[in-house]
Amino acid sequence: MDNNSKISLKEILDDWGDKSAFKERNWVGTFDDYIQLVKENPRITRNAFQRMYDMVTSYGSEEYVDCKKKIIRYKFFDDAENGGQDGVFGLDISLMKLVNVLKSAALGYGTEKRVILLHGPVGSAKSTICRRLKKGIEAYSKKPEGALYTFDWVDTDGVLDGLFGKDVKVFPSPMHEEPLLLIPKELRPKFEQSFNKGSQDEFRVKIEGDLSPPSRFIFKTLMEKYSGDIDKVLAHVRVKRLVLSEADRVGIGTFQPKDEKNQDSTELTGDINYRKIAEYGSESDPRAFNFDGEFNVANRGVIEFVEVLKLDVAFLYDLLGASQEHMVKPKKFAQTYIDEVIIGHTNEPEYRRLQNNEFMEALRDRTVKIDIPYITKLEEEIKIYDKDFNKKKIRGVSIAPHTTKVAAMWSILTRLEKPKKANLTRLQKMKLYNGKTLPNYTEDNIKELRKETQREGLDGVSPRYIQDKISNALIQAQQNSGSVNPFMVLNELESGLKHHSLLSNDELKSEYRELIDVVRKEYEEIIKSEVQRAISADDSSLSRLCSNYIDNVKAYTQKEKVRNPFTGQDDEPNERLMRSIESKIDIPESRKDDFRREIMNYIGALSLEGKSFDYRMNERLHKALELKLFEDQKDSIKLTSLVTSEADKATQEKIDIVKARLIKDFGYDEISATDVLQYVASIFARGDVKESQ
Repeated sequence: MDNNSKISLKEILDDWGDKSAFKERNWVGTFDDYIQLVKENPRITRNAFQRMYDMVTSYGSEEYVDCKKKIIRYKFFDDAENGGQDGVFGLDISLMKLVNVLKSAALGYGTEKRVILLHGPVGSAKSTICRRLKKGIEAYSKKPEGALYTFDWVDTDGVLDGLFGKDVKVFPSPMHEEPLLLIPKELRPKFEQSFNKGSQDEFRVKIEGDLSPPSRFIFKTLMEKYSGDIDKVLAHVRVKRLVLSEADRVGIGTFQPKDEKNQDSTELTGDINYRKIAEYGSESDPRAFNFDGEFNVANRGVIEFVEVLKLDVAFLYDLLGASQEHMVKPKKFAQTYIDEVIIGHTNEPEYRRLQNNEFMEALRDRTVKIDIPYITKLEEEIKIYDKDFNKKKIRGVSIAPHTTKVAAMWSILTRLEKPKKANLTRLQKMKLYNGKTLPNYTEDNIKELRKETQREGLDGVSPRYIQDKISNALIQAQQNSGSVNPFMVLNELESGLKHHSLLSNDELKSEYRELIDVVRKEYEEIIKSEVQRAISADDSSLSRLCSNYIDNVKAYTQKEKVRNPFTGQDDEPNERLMRSIESKIDIPESRKDDFRREIMNYIGALSLEGKSFDYRMNERLHKALELKLFEDQKDSIKLTSLVTSEADKATQEKIDIVKARLIKDFGYDEISATDVLQYVASIFARGDVKESQ
């Protein structure tokens, strides 16, 4: 933008908001107008659970199969409209269970009378899920499909003799009530029948609940004043559109534990307004009471209980009636109806305490527990760190490829239980969970691996610890080299274990240090492989080598010959070629027939499913092909010259080509590509080249 150009506030404001949308959100009408709105669109009368469920599903969903189990992923939890700021990754099964609870409640199957309790270890996204639901329902209430309404009592002509208070002309419904609650109970069946008769919408209007004490008091007083003429009573009602807002405490409440001396139950159910007692003459007059407790303000929406089981028992008792009967008991008033989703979250120690407390059986019975474990799928864990540590957010620092991946690998390994199968490592288990294939492991085997665990995903290191250590590495990089790499992050993760606030077990710390070594070695294999791939040219060479290998394996297993493309003659399968590839992954001579049959069986199974074989699907074969190709081409470049002496011009040109491939194909920049080449060269220089894993 030209620095001399003028900024027009009017232009900015004109672009800021849709005036028609503003007008729609501030709709005001009579009670009769609202009745017509209900007739046209019955869904504006949905209860809190119905609205919450519709809100989640309005974003769409997609199905996929994981280990033969159908899973629905709800796009709402991606938080795409906010750039994924509150996106929840890797918890599709838990979120599916949560949405199923909302659906059951929306249909009135019983879970609408329960407290939804998210249970899991620290840092497992429980608060993020609640925040996403609160922000989502707030945004949904602004949309036409999420519209809901409430009402004010009005005395525009001043004929009610100060019924609302001295010089008060408008008395808003203190709990943002549904206007249809103004219809007396004995008339409701007729109204419901009128609304639902002939309606094309599968939704059916059902008027449930009672007015709040102040509205009930005003309604009763006006009925007496007008001798039971309900039309005249409703003439004092002004219906208006309701937009939920956490900041304004409208329809969204949050309650969190404090010191016992500084917190009492009035924070949930409201308190007496002592200044108004003099005006109304009695502290039991509902107009002299502030219905501003969290249960009151959250009516029509959602209330979140932060660390709910840390609350004093007296507060938990309020949850009993609020969940089962949808009633709360304000001081000196009858039970008051509420319509809201009650969701809380807790860590494991508090939940165990609830289980062991025999006096809280009633609360346990009214709770639907949904486990929110740590992520155990690597690619989903990586998304958490890539969201915070990426080139758009981190400036002035170079972040080497695999930096977040290496941190995520370690965090996942700390959460996985040791496999009971002696020939399976935790690293291999992590790869299986992440969708990689290993010999003799099918989807059924992976399913069994998950079933045999007791606490997988409930223990281990939280994402917060990883984020803190990556941040430390970034700060160090800014002060020194200007580049952060996986080794720096691993060093931070290891040094932080010494003073980890949640780890007091020395044996566990030692185990976690060993896992850092596992990850370090795995990272070395990754970068050696990438350098080898950069040296061994493009994917087309790998594809040709794979195709040649498969043709020979097919001929070998079926006792056929292979057509030689050059001579046109039928030759015996090329045993030397096959063994040169298989030896790279330690397939002994005695096992070659089994391995070749496994490959052909795998290709056959894919063919039956209508899928084509790709060498990338089989990690071991992929690795073997790369190593074979690298071996064929490594003599053309002397990487060791990087760490021994200055390279000659021809060698330097070849090294520059490899570096360019690392930058183009693997996401490196100039600094990280140079660092990786030098590190891998040092490994080659000392002859530490593992050709298999």
